[in-house]
Amino acid sequence: MGEWTLASDGIPWEDKFGYVWNTLFSRKGDNIAVAVQQDMKYCMAVNGVTWEQTFSNLADMVFSADGEKTAAVVQVIDFKEAEVHKFQEGAFTAALNGKPWDTKFVNVWNLAINPDGTKLAAEVRLNLYDYTSAVDGKAWNKTYGCVWGPIFNPKSGSVVAPVRIDGKWAMSEDGYIIWKQRFIQMWQQMFSPDGQRLAAIVAPKFGKWTMAVDGNPWSVTFKDMVTDAVFSPDSSKVAALAKEGDKWKVVVDGDVWNNTFDMAWKPVFSPDGKIVAAKVEKKGKSTFAVNDRLWSRECEVAWEPVFSQDGEKILLRSVEDGKYYRRVEPIAELIK
Repeated sequence: MGEWTLASDGIPWEDKFGYVWNTLFSRKGDNIAVAVQQDMKYCMAVNGVTWEQTFSNLADMVFSADGEKTAAVVQVIDFKEAEVHKFQEGAFTAALNGKPWDTKFVNVWNLAINPDGTKLAAEVRLNLYDYTSAVDGKAWNKTYGCVWGPIFNPKSGSVVAPVRIDGKWAMSEDGYIIWKQRFIQMWQQMFSPDGQRLAAIVAPKFGKWTMAVDGNPWSVTFKDMVTDAVFSPDSSKVAALAKEGDKWKVVVDGDVWNNTFDMAWKPVFSPDGKIVAAKVEKKGKSTFAVNDRLWSRECEVAWEPVFSQDGEKILLRSVEDGKYYRRVEPIAELIK
């Protein structure tokens, strides 16, 4: 009684569990993964098939882009509340498709699976004071005061992560510092589609946020936050959202749009990188902004815009006066 499972399009999996949570989808949507608990043992399941090995704890679940591999932080040494020495000796590791690393750590966070699903990286804590990144269980040969989650270069396979050195943040690749400039904060790094460029959200000064691309920060900074950064498909440009006070702005390669918004969503580039569109909200109404020009219609609801493959048209979906519309608009008409 009271067992859980997952249902896809109304069809439940055959197996039942004590609990199921954290549903994940592969990029194509054909595979579904969840975390499961059965008899106080934890693992992951893909399309109803569970890992062969279970663990006493499970966290930070991730799914590979192709939907073939799952990974999670797992506890491999049990300890009671008072057994602090066991915790400090290392009780956690990461598991890829249910197979745990041989190396144990004090803590493990923020997993990343490489594009072909063969390697797993994580942010790890070696003891109470030293942090680094680990790939397939092997820690970098250098330690830091803190480290944020690593990512893989989609082309070369190297691993990069922000690391804290002497009170400031630097960018490290496979354990070696690659950006000369240090920052008050640095996170959410991302590679361009071609793997040749690296960008991250940074704070050059306390309370001043911007983007750094290949180590070079934009000249413009913002008081509250920078978020939802994205490279153009051709890897030539970076766009992001910035917030100051109660207003949101769209920023492209350091150039701030004149229009401001009550809310804005992640910018979308055309295939050639020349056009940027975003779903935005002003005075309680949703609309679209394309290269800093507002669409003429106001909507109750809008969805993120989608460019055609040739970049000449854009799909705009909205609800107006209670009716749902799908419009395909020529880009030339929206930016003239």
